[in-house]
Amino acid sequence: MEVATTKLSVNDKRETFGWAMYDWANSAFSTTVGTVFLGPYLASLATVAAKASPDGMAHLGSLPIAPDSFLPYCVSFSVGMQVLFLPILGAIADYSHMRKQMMQIFATLGAIATILMFFVAGDLWWLGGLLFILANLTFGASMVFYNSYLPDIASEEKRDSVSSYGWAMGYLGGGLLLLLNLIFYQFHDMVGVPTGLAVRINLASAGVWWLGFSFITWSRLRPRHAHRSLPSSETYVSIGFKQLRHTLGELKNFPETMRYLLAYFLYNDGIQTVIAVSATFAAAPIIRGGLEIETGTLTLVILMIQFMAFFGALFWGKLASWIGAKESIIVSLVIWLGVVVYTYGGLYGDSRVAQFFVLGAFIALVMGGSQAISRSLFAQMVPIGKEAEFYSFYEVSERGTSWIGPLLFGLMNQLFGNLRLAILSLIFFFVVGLLILPFVNVKKAVADVKAYDAAKAS
Repeated sequence: MEVATTKLSVNDKRETFGWAMYDWANSAFSTTVGTVFLGPYLASLATVAAKASPDGMAHLGSLPIAPDSFLPYCVSFSVGMQVLFLPILGAIADYSHMRKQMMQIFATLGAIATILMFFVAGDLWWLGGLLFILANLTFGASMVFYNSYLPDIASEEKRDSVSSYGWAMGYLGGGLLLLLNLIFYQFHDMVGVPTGLAVRINLASAGVWWLGFSFITWSRLRPRHAHRSLPSSETYVSIGFKQLRHTLGELKNFPETMRYLLAYFLYNDGIQTVIAVSATFAAAPIIRGGLEIETGTLTLVILMIQFMAFFGALFWGKLASWIGAKESIIVSLVIWLGVVVYTYGGLYGDSRVAQFFVLGAFIALVMGGSQAISRSLFAQMVPIGKEAEFYSFYEVSERGTSWIGPLLFGLMNQLFGNLRLAILSLIFFFVVGLLILPFVNVKKAVADVKAYDAAKAS
C-alpha cells in the first residue's frame, strides 16, 4: 500500500541550488584528499616504512606493497566494496524512498572518516588507507542518492544544464577549499606548523567542509515519491535483495541502457584513474618515471584545473545542446586519449612543469564536461521508481570510485617500476569506450524506458 503525496514541481531554482551544493560540499574530499594531499603523504609515510624492509617494500602483515601503489590499491578495494553494497542500497532506497535520509547518513560517515585522517602519522600510514576506504565507500553511496535526484528535480530538456551546473559548483567549491589549503600549506612554517601536521590539518578540513555545506542540501532538497509500507514478514534488507533481483531480471528490457553503462564503465574508469593517480605521478622521482614536482607547484596546477573546470563544465553543457549529448562525450574522450598519450611521451626536461600546466588546461576543459553530460544522458535512460537502483550501477564507476584502472595502474607500476608505463596502460579504457559509445542508440534507450513506464502504469 502507498500513501499518496503531493506531486512536487521540477526546475525549482531553490531546490536545484540546494542539490548542486552537495557537489560543492563533497568535492573537497575529491580534490584536497583524493587528488592532492593524501596520495603523496601516504606514499612518503610508506616509503619510510619500506626503508626498514630488505625488499624495499612497505608491508601490511606479510603483504608487500610498493609505497606509491598503496593508495591506488585502496581505491580499487573501496570500489570493490561498492560493487557489493551500492546496488542493494539503491534497491532499499527506491523501495523505502528514504533517499534523502540515506544520503545524509553516508555523507556524515564519510565526512567523519575524512576528519579522522588528522591522526594519520608515522607508523599509522595503514590507517590512512583504512579511513580512505571507508570515506570513499560512503562517498560513493551518498552519490548514488544524490545523482538519482536529477530526473526528479530537472525536466528532460534541462538535465544537461542542471547536471553541468552541479559539476561546476563542485569544481568551484573544491577549488576554493584547495586555495585555502594551498595558502596554509605555503606559509605553515611561518606559524610554526610542521609539514606533516599541515597536511593532516588540510586533510581533516575536507571532512569539515563536506559535512558543513551538506546542511544547505538537507535544508532545500525535498523527499520524492510515496512511501511503500514494509510487509510484516520482511525487513528493508530482505526487500532490497528481492527488489534488486527483480530489477536485474528486467535489465533485458533496456539493452541500449546496458550498452551505455558498459561504455561508461570503461571510459570513466580511465578518467577516474587519471584523476586519482595524477598527484602520485607528478610528485614521484624522475627515475621512476615521475615529474618530481613540489607539492606547492602541484597544488597550483590542481587549483588551476579546478577553476578552469568550472567553466569547462558549463561550456560542455552548451556543447551538448549544440551537437548532442553523446557526440559531446565522444569529443571529450578523444581529448582524454590525447592527454594519456602525451603524458607518456612528453613532460621531459626543464620545461616539464610548464608542460604539465598546459596538459592540466586540457584536462580542465574536458574533465567536468565529460562527466556531467554522461550523468544527464543516463538520466534519460532510467525508469521511474528505479532511479537509485540504476544510479547505483552508474556510481560503481563514477568519479573517484573506479577500481579496474587503479588496480591495473598499481600492478603495472609494481611490475615495471615505471609510472609512465602504468599511465600508458590506461589507453585501453578510452579506446574501448570510444569503440562502444558511438553504437549506443540513445533514442531507442529513451523509447524503451517510456514503454516500460507506460506498461507499468497500465
